[in-house]
Amino acid sequence: MDRKKMMLLIITRLRREYPVLRSALNFRNPFELLVATILSAQTTDAHVNKVTERLFKKYKKLDEYLEVSPEEFTRDVRSVNFFNNKARNILSSARMIKENFGGKVPKSMEELVSLPGVARKTANIILYNAFGMIEGIAVDTHVKRLANRLGLARYDDPLKIERDLMAITPKNEWGDLTHLLIAHGRAVCQARKPLHQKCLLADICPSRND
Repeated sequence: MDRKKMMLLIITRLRREYPVLRSALNFRNPFELLVATILSAQTTDAHVNKVTERLFKKYKKLDEYLEVSPEEFTRDVRSVNFFNNKARNILSSARMIKENFGGKVPKSMEELVSLPGVARKTANIILYNAFGMIEGIAVDTHVKRLANRLGLARYDDPLKIERDLMAITPKNEWGDLTHLLIAHGRAVCQARKPLHQKCLLADICPSRND
């Protein structure tokens, strides 16, 4: 089976298994999604949601991020990994959005990746989940793991993985593919021990006998 046909089969099966797709990060607006996504690097979504539950009650508007001291904001997010850098990036992004983009999170890949702490993966997440725009495929640790195990890509570099996935996936599926692979990665194709006996992709997965 060629990779394009395999991808369509994977998407069809995963859609049946995971019919409800949404971001695992809680947010109410594009800036909150930006904050949550920056915080999520090397930190579980579940923990980020605990942090942002308090954070988004305390800071309800962009201007409130501009008024808080760096020291106080750093304390607010100190339970996530790399909290110093993340706090600095969030506050710097808030200022850039205020000064350069009229207080609104930008809606283009080029503008988003100009923000501190925002690389292509984060930009893809924001564009699709906040604005319904499809520019690429967000490659996180789950997507990377499943893409390699399923033989859809053979790289460690997320940009190369994204390129390969985009080449074999219909564009209208790019946004949901991330959610589908993440859902399956969490439920079945886990990092330490994939549950091959429960996997609906086992018959087409080249790594099932690893």
